[in-house]
Amino acid sequence: MAPLQPSAPLPPRHPVVVVGGGQSGLSAAACLQRRGIRPLVLEQHQVGHAWERQRWDSFCLVTPNWQCRLPDFPYDGKDPEGFMVRDDIVAYVRRFAAAIAADVREGVSVQRLCWRDGTYTLTTNAGEIEVEHVIVATGGYHKPKRHPQAERLPSSVVQLDARDYRNPDQLPAGPVLVVGSGQSGCQIAEDLFLAGRRVHLSVGSAPRSPRRYRGKDVVDWLDRMGYYAMPIDQHPEPRLVRHKTNHYLTGRDGGRDIDLRRHARNGMVLHGRLLGFADGQIHFSSDLAANLDQADAVYCRIRDSIDAYIQREGIEAPEEAPYQPCWHPPAAGADSVALHQEPLAAVIWCTGYAADFRWIDLPVFNGAGYPAHDRGVTHSPGLYFIGLPWLQTWGSARFSGVADDAEHLAETIRLRMQLTDALHERQECTALLGS
Repeated sequence: MAPLQPSAPLPPRHPVVVVGGGQSGLSAAACLQRRGIRPLVLEQHQVGHAWERQRWDSFCLVTPNWQCRLPDFPYDGKDPEGFMVRDDIVAYVRRFAAAIAADVREGVSVQRLCWRDGTYTLTTNAGEIEVEHVIVATGGYHKPKRHPQAERLPSSVVQLDARDYRNPDQLPAGPVLVVGSGQSGCQIAEDLFLAGRRVHLSVGSAPRSPRRYRGKDVVDWLDRMGYYAMPIDQHPEPRLVRHKTNHYLTGRDGGRDIDLRRHARNGMVLHGRLLGFADGQIHFSSDLAANLDQADAVYCRIRDSIDAYIQREGIEAPEEAPYQPCWHPPAAGADSVALHQEPLAAVIWCTGYAADFRWIDLPVFNGAGYPAHDRGVTHSPGLYFIGLPWLQTWGSARFSGVADDAEHLAETIRLRMQLTDALHERQECTALLGS
């Protein structure tokens, strides 16, 4: 697909620019426009690009449609308890863009943000623009990670990152190794397995969640219990939670648990964490049993917390039997796959993403290169972030919580602009009195 070209040059200056035209950037624009501030939104591709081009064909949300609550634009379909598939998500985001009618410039990539001569300067492929307030809405998942020894795999083995996987037919015939058991890894492994492919899955420490429990979707229970609105400073592990892997489950076929033990019983080959490649073999850690037990422990703790809430609130809800594992891995020991015996067709890397903010030439990052902020507001006046995991709550990077963060930033900018205007008026009055 050829890169989208900007349709027109940018104005030389603008009071507020939003970098990124996904749901976070559009939400920020909507909340600013509500306050009479019309920002310029710069989108490198097209609105909805990441959902459309970086998700596989059977992809769907893992949270119910009713939780899609963009500013003044809640889910408007006929299946609030269902889970939108990829193309419906794209359509929803684009309808939102049309509804707010923001000034979105597609095909504009930002190469540098710096401070120059008392103002922010954005360097783009459509020219430079001076800005007073910049909202960075590019998310935090930019560069896919792979195992350091990935290049040791034979050239005959196709290697894909999760964002480039589309469907089983895309891959050559033969077994497939999926590395990583977060949401993407488990869902892609399941997609391949349900299509009849022989699948190996390297299981890490990702937790899992029930889909439904005691008569409701678990997201419904957790939403009622306040988990999605909990501020990060009230979380028991505020420093770690932003970097934790999301629980795996699926919205596919109406929504269900993903129980890797059940898939293993039916023929999926599970391994522990990938260690490396040597002498024609792929080596895995002996931690598979521990990783499965840990995921199940989280699954059971979620159920226990719902039980406690139901009892505390006096809610009538059907009882459910305790979870019982249906499969256990063989005794711990060395685990490897010999490529001459099991010639892999492909490896799909579902090992996460790293943030890449090198284009921002400002001292607003911590030692790990991640933005330092207070609910998206940095210590560099006029620079903000939105759409990052746990910007303020668990819902911050989701359709459910981004509106609250957008409201906060929009109001912050309104007040700062109001203060700036007042200071300018005062200076003008002082100058007039002095003359």
